[in-house]
Amino acid sequence: MEYDKLGQTDIEISKICIGTMTWGEQNTEAEAHEQLDYAIDAGITFIDTAEMYPIAPTAETQGLTETYIGNWLNSRQNRDKLVIATKVVAQQEWLPHIRNGEAKLDRKNITEALDASLKRLQTDYVDLYQIHWPERDTNFFGKLNYYHAPEKDGVTIAETLDVLDGLVKRGKIRSIGISNETAWGCAEYLRVANEQGLSRIVSIQNPYSLLNRSFEIGLSEFAHREQVGLLAYSPLGFGVLSGKYLGGAEPENSRLTLFKSYTRYSNPQAIAATEAYVALAKKNGLDPSQMALAYINSRPFVTSNIIGATTIEQLKTNIKSINVKLNKDTIRAIEAIHEKIPNPAP
Repeated sequence: MEYDKLGQTDIEISKICIGTMTWGEQNTEAEAHEQLDYAIDAGITFIDTAEMYPIAPTAETQGLTETYIGNWLNSRQNRDKLVIATKVVAQQEWLPHIRNGEAKLDRKNITEALDASLKRLQTDYVDLYQIHWPERDTNFFGKLNYYHAPEKDGVTIAETLDVLDGLVKRGKIRSIGISNETAWGCAEYLRVANEQGLSRIVSIQNPYSLLNRSFEIGLSEFAHREQVGLLAYSPLGFGVLSGKYLGGAEPENSRLTLFKSYTRYSNPQAIAATEAYVALAKKNGLDPSQMALAYINSRPFVTSNIIGATTIEQLKTNIKSINVKLNKDTIRAIEAIHEKIPNPAP
């Protein structure tokens, strides 16, 4: 395994992070614990979760993922050897079950959310606490174009960061991260921290894969130069880049088989790009998933690559991507496909 520092902190994290959003929906607690045991034995030290997990979010399952992790931490007694990241949601109409649908990024809501997460995780601190998405109406979750809706601006970044800074000072969180954020949002968090002497963000968790490299356009330079490294999520585009859905296949218990509305990575352009990437991998004797993940691992602005799996076999394959180093010819071929079909699933 390879390791890197989280931002400008002394917190060291593994280059591969274990994502947990299926635990409690597609995976049982026993399966979650099996995945954690295997991942830790493979050298992974970084675990990412969120208060809203598992996905798809429901009132009945909300918080189960953190509960599963907390039970595992309690039984293994290895908390001090791991870096645990979780997230607080902002208000969304499709989350009426979280804080009565009024989950603003203010002191009351963030404090309540963190305390609940800490209880479920059975720990008294979180290493990385992340804003799951902006409260303001802006471009995330694949939204294209830009429209300013001032009535939806909500709590300011300055107010949110002040709350998080207080939690750092109290020792309840060690560092602060953002997620599904824009270049302006990243810059604003950095500006406010510098001008007001508040804690600096250390990471940004956004989607990044061969099917969605939009992060490179405005955020990669921020991430690299300002040491706000990318924690890349959906590096396989909901598993699409493994090739398992090609030809109209619907693997049992897979995300896109179970949740038909999750079409972000399944449009015709994305399918065409996936066919090209899978063919390239096979031509070079590579596993398609490992090639896609190895590309993410090689980017200089990526601090950690968040992999997810519903089976232990998938987990083993994904973790082994850390040992795959793409040669120049393969990289050039990937770039040629990207130039032909750029960002088919932003």
